[in-house]
Amino acid sequence: MMTMDYHNAVLLIETVDGLDIKPNGVYVDVTFGGGGHSREILSRLGPNGKLYAFDQDKDALANTIDDERFVLINENFRYIKRFLRFYGVKEVDGVLADFGVSSHQFDVAERGFSTRFEADLDMRMNQDSKISAYQVVNNYSEEQIKNVLLQYGELRQSPAMARVIVTERAREEIKTSEQLKKVLKPFLNHKKENKVLAQIYQAIRIEVNQEIEVLKELLLQTPEILKEGGRLSFISYHSLEDRLVKRFIRNGLFEGEPERDMFGNFEVPLRKVGKLIIPSRLEIKINNRARSAKLRIAEKI
Repeated sequence: MMTMDYHNAVLLIETVDGLDIKPNGVYVDVTFGGGGHSREILSRLGPNGKLYAFDQDKDALANTIDDERFVLINENFRYIKRFLRFYGVKEVDGVLADFGVSSHQFDVAERGFSTRFEADLDMRMNQDSKISAYQVVNNYSEEQIKNVLLQYGELRQSPAMARVIVTERAREEIKTSEQLKKVLKPFLNHKKENKVLAQIYQAIRIEVNQEIEVLKELLLQTPEILKEGGRLSFISYHSLEDRLVKRFIRNGLFEGEPERDMFGNFEVPLRKVGKLIIPSRLEIKINNRARSAKLRIAEKI
């Protein structure tokens, strides 16, 4: 049975409203977590509706929903098309995603996601994955570490940080979060310590879980699996994700500009629905982790 503190679903009503639920429709929640969004979708589906959910984290399986309209798939959502085909589904009416780390993953110290706890360097959303934060910190080259911190943490001091990590790990393996904090202490200005630590953790976590590549793969598959008029409703938590979602909705690409015809027009698979939605002050007060959430909704043309 799901514990209510596993994960508070962010922008719950707004995100599900964005799907424009059809009672007999087929929907996918690619980030099941505690099941909050899935339960809301099911509450709006009729007896012939269907919901497929994805979560690569085995801990999420404990929250499964006992409903014949519901199927939980313990896999990364980068394989959405493959697994839907396995269940005989070629097209769906909507896809919901709430990216980022669940409250449960942050709050279980040994998972290594939070800067609050002393823990082994892990950060794997899929606990069977071979690459952990330990491998990134101890086995990546100085250049690779610099690129991870710069690209995914947007840290200006990434070259110096990478140099210090490589120097210190030559003396002693960096196995825990406290060791990593100690190594990077010269860069943790007292006033901005938590912000910089969060950027460092975010960068390593994105690399460990290939979050940017996985998001791109999901976005590229959505026009293929959505029916005409089908919706996507995606929540992002940092600018790297949000920029990708925004650009893909706008022109079907992640970088560059689409080819235009002689009249300057270009075709895109999706069209934006409404404006960017962010949480209310009340929601942020109740659930501080919602503060950076951005919801974008689009429809297949």
